[in-house]
Parts: sequence; structure tokens; C-alpha cells
Amino acid sequence: MDEIIKQFIGEQNCASICCVDESRQPYCFSCFYAFNAEVGLLYFKSSSNSRHAALMKINPFVAGTILPDKLNKMSIKGVQLKAIVLDSKQQPVIRTLGIYLKKYPMALAMPGEIWVLQINHIKMTDNTLGFGKKIVWDRTQDLPELISG
Repeated sequence: MDEIIKQFIGEQNCASICCVDESRQPYCFSCFYAFNAEVGLLYFKSSSNSRHAALMKINPFVAGTILPDKLNKMSIKGVQLKAIVLDSKQQPVIRTLGIYLKKYPMALAMPGEIWVLQINHIKMTDNTLGFGKKIVWDRTQDLPELISG
């Protein structure tokens, strides 16, 4: 994964994620996340009985965006991503779940479960590198695939 993308995602805290409901209509939610740059995973905590949790259990394919925590209109940066929800009981995932709790230790006191998104595609806009500059990354380029999909 491009170092600029890794740095940007690692510096932010909140993502907007979109899943699809039973009528194939989009349903979006926002979440605080932690990022594992080594394997391209995003972690977030949510109630297992939330609307988006129910939808992700039916269809694990999601899309999302990450914008800077502090938006600078003169130097636009942002990420669009495609991902798949992983089973948090898979061995490669279990070994890395502590990343979320390290970033948000107060999450231990909150009910809910940690969800894991395997990022498979990213398009980043970074106008600090030139107006309209895009950096595209795809999992098939350089990270091992954790699951089929």
C-alpha cells in the first residue's frame, strides 16, 4: 500500500461506511476506527443489534470514505474505499484486534463488538501533490489476501 495512503488513514479517526439493505438501497453510518497498515484492515466497534450490523451480516461488501479530521478546503485530501467485513474469529484477524483497543482503550467499557474490514481497493485524492492528484491502490498489488472475495 502506498505510504501516503497509509499515513493519511493512520492519522484520521472517523470513517463513513455504506452497506446495502434488503431492497438494495444504500445505508450509511459513521464510526471511529483504528487502522492496521500491515495487512490493510480497519477496526471499529458497534452494537451487534444495530441496523448496519444486521445488514453487514447479510451482505459483507461495503464502501466508505475517510476525510481529514480537520478539513482544509485549500488542500483537499480524502480516501474512497471498497472493503469486505471479515469474521473476527479468523486467526489472522484475532491476532490484530488489540490495535483498536490500544487506540481506544475506553472502548473496553462500552458494549458492542469489534468489526473488521479488509480494505480491497482505495482511491485517494491528494491535492497537496498537485490539483486532482489521485493515488489508486488495489489489494492484488501487494498485500496478501486474508479471505477470498
